[in-house]
Amino acid sequence: MLAAISLSFLCLCSTIYTIFFVRRSLNPLYRLPGPPVRGFFGSHLKHVTGAQSGYKVYGFLEKRYGRSVRIRGAFPWEERLLTMDPVSMAHILKNADLYQKPALSRRLITSLIGCGLLAAEGHVYQRQRRVLLPAFSNHNLRGFSSVVLKKGIQLKEKWLEIMKETSLNEGAMTLDIGSWISRATFDVMGLAGFDYDFNAIEDESNSLFRAYVEMFQKCAAQHGLWETVVAYSPFFRWLFPDRVAQRCRSTIHRIAGQLIQEKKQKLAHDEKNEHLQSGNDLLALMLKSNSDPALPPEAKMSDGDLLDNINTLMFAGSDTSSLSVIWTLVLLARNTSIQDQLRNELLSVLPANHDLSDLEGESLQKVVSSLPLLNNVLRESLRLIPPVHSSLREATRTDEVPTMYPVRPKDKRQPETQSFTVPKGTFVHICVEAFNLDKTVWGEDAWEFNPDRWDCLPDRVSKQPGVFSHLLTFSAGPRACTGMRVSLTEMKLLLFILLTNFTFKTHPDYQILKVNKVLTRPHLAGKEADGMQCPLLVSRFQQIQ
Repeated sequence: MLAAISLSFLCLCSTIYTIFFVRRSLNPLYRLPGPPVRGFFGSHLKHVTGAQSGYKVYGFLEKRYGRSVRIRGAFPWEERLLTMDPVSMAHILKNADLYQKPALSRRLITSLIGCGLLAAEGHVYQRQRRVLLPAFSNHNLRGFSSVVLKKGIQLKEKWLEIMKETSLNEGAMTLDIGSWISRATFDVMGLAGFDYDFNAIEDESNSLFRAYVEMFQKCAAQHGLWETVVAYSPFFRWLFPDRVAQRCRSTIHRIAGQLIQEKKQKLAHDEKNEHLQSGNDLLALMLKSNSDPALPPEAKMSDGDLLDNINTLMFAGSDTSSLSVIWTLVLLARNTSIQDQLRNELLSVLPANHDLSDLEGESLQKVVSSLPLLNNVLRESLRLIPPVHSSLREATRTDEVPTMYPVRPKDKRQPETQSFTVPKGTFVHICVEAFNLDKTVWGEDAWEFNPDRWDCLPDRVSKQPGVFSHLLTFSAGPRACTGMRVSLTEMKLLLFILLTNFTFKTHPDYQILKVNKVLTRPHLAGKEADGMQCPLLVSRFQQIQ
């Protein structure tokens, strides 16, 4: 008995020694410098993923340790790479097959919204992207603009109705713009995604809408220690199944699955009767693309794939776009002089009778796309508060990563190098906010809202990775955001409608904070546990004749 206990103790000691001493000596990532860890179970994740002060942490790390830093992950044996080097980040994002989403992240996403573009990797991702890409062409963007215009006008009318009911036609009312704009973007994605009107602006009781909302709330809650432990362990996932997620998935599969079948039958009927195939919603366009005779059978998506990507588009399309509009309005409420300048620019292209219903979505989209201040304001908002604060990649094999800036070795006796080694299995932080708010690149006012900076950018900006305006907001490389143009169109049109009809000011009783819960969401100081809230003082805009 004593021998067995002694042997077990020796095995435990051997395992600990291997993990914490032998493995460290063999891991080339330990050659990189990094901040100390407090305690055996200490971690740096809270500091580098905090939306409220993360950008300051990045600045401190860069000054103290350089642009390629080693940080502690969720567990004592987990060392991660955090790089703020533009050449290194471009290399990582360009080599999407080498640096993939971690299995942990994919498992979490798949368990909630299915294996769509957000969770898929390798040939599965390529197959889905090949079918989806035609749906986001410039030609198909025309119908989308009309949907956004329709729902934007409906949101405007709803707010005016509330003002009338509360006798606030002249004064300001406190309005949680976060809730309302989220409902509007949900309606937009419902119609544009699969020709289904949630009508959430008028009524939140729709069962499919409620299922999606609850599911996305579950997504936003996946950030605690318990969720991490359950995600790592299949046994815990089996032992503690998520009943809410299961119920929501059942509702979505039942209703959305039926919509897919109805759409397929309608398209088949149109083709059989030699009618022009109707429907410009994304589901119809995906089905048409998927039925292309030139597409080999192995490249086609199943009904399950289609449903997973509809769910993905609902999450990524509605949530990120709504947050971008919300944060832009918050920034404009804090900077009313810029808000007034932007409103004047928007009013200059408004019809003489100010009747938006006379406009066509396509023509309005072309007009607002050419407005310089609107473009600058939106780019500055997406730079300053990107909806995706940061994300993760995992090295699928050992790689030598090039750098722009010299790498400072942990051992100061060693010379600086122009590359570093990332071992297989290493988690890499894609620190979007760090790149967007880098003072070395954007200037000393990088942490401030200054749309005018886009009229004369520093030369260093051109070396930043990013598919949109040298920002990482829409990522970069082969996995850059597929729906970027759709999202930008939606943001611009909604801002056009709201700013030409309302004025926005901050509320003196509320302080709005940034909180990173999967996406960067507005919360009230002292009431973070109450979830997303964004109250502003909203007044009807009255143009002086």
